[in-house]
Amino acid sequence: MPIIASFGAASAHGFGQRAKSAPAFVTGTGGSVTTSGDYKIHTFTGPGTFCVSCAGNSGGSDTVDYLVVAGGGGGGGGTHGGGAGGGGYRESSGAASGCYTRSPLGACVSALSVSAQAYPITVGGGGNAGGPGPAVGSNGSNSIFSSITSTGGGRGGTIGCGTGQPGGSGGAAYGGGTGGAGNTPPVSPPQGSPSGNAPQGGAHKYGANGGGGATAAGTGGGPSSGGCGGAGATSCITGSPVGRAGGGGGSVYAGGASGSQGTDGGGNGGAGSSTAGTANTGGGGGGAGGHQSVTGAAGGSGIVVIRYKYQ
Repeated sequence: MPIIASFGAASAHGFGQRAKSAPAFVTGTGGSVTTSGDYKIHTFTGPGTFCVSCAGNSGGSDTVDYLVVAGGGGGGGGTHGGGAGGGGYRESSGAASGCYTRSPLGACVSALSVSAQAYPITVGGGGNAGGPGPAVGSNGSNSIFSSITSTGGGRGGTIGCGTGQPGGSGGAAYGGGTGGAGNTPPVSPPQGSPSGNAPQGGAHKYGANGGGGATAAGTGGGPSSGGCGGAGATSCITGSPVGRAGGGGGSVYAGGASGSQGTDGGGNGGAGSSTAGTANTGGGGGGAGGHQSVTGAAGGSGIVVIRYKYQ
């Protein structure tokens, strides 16, 4: 009998140990859900809720990778509209969910731990266009997931009516005006870059500066051309490479080329018209110039993406 009792106790103890160490995986709902191998991806292009019903454990998964991009700023309008800054760009390294290719901004950034609860998701809208004017645009809105907040891109300014504004990336002013700083408020790694900030060129024929992007500053306008928007950042968190958070190009008054678009969702600047930042990239809107009656372009809305191992 003692032998039987001892065997039963050992069996119960062993079973408890096995149950305790069984792998468990993060389980969640919300957004548009896709899979890539053993990894689940939740993409939010508007407000929503990421609901975690199981927080998992270290034997399966207990953290999530993320990409949080804010809305881009709106480009300035009127005679010399500056390009707007791209929305703030923040992402983790990807090491927790498949080591996909991410931008340099995600290097050495840890994934987030989650618990069984509801996480409200905020996806920032793009800033309004400036104009007719001269008139400035408005800053983009913040995007938020858990402890991560990305700041909306800075608005584009225009002659005699406001400077470029700081933000995730900075919005630009006309040639000779003061541009906006990026990475405001500051986080590490930086969430964005400053605008271009060149002096003005020839009278009534100078270009406005380009807005900042996630990984590069905008360029300054010249005597007969607008500045280019700064480059954004590219991540494969959704399973394919997508560039986001580029700055908007600056306008030119007359007789010159337009400012080219910032890559990665930033809009074109131009004489007489400009283009908007691309939706759900956080691209800055392009600045418009040439006449007081023209209107700049709106910024692109942001995005939140969450990825984790689910099996």
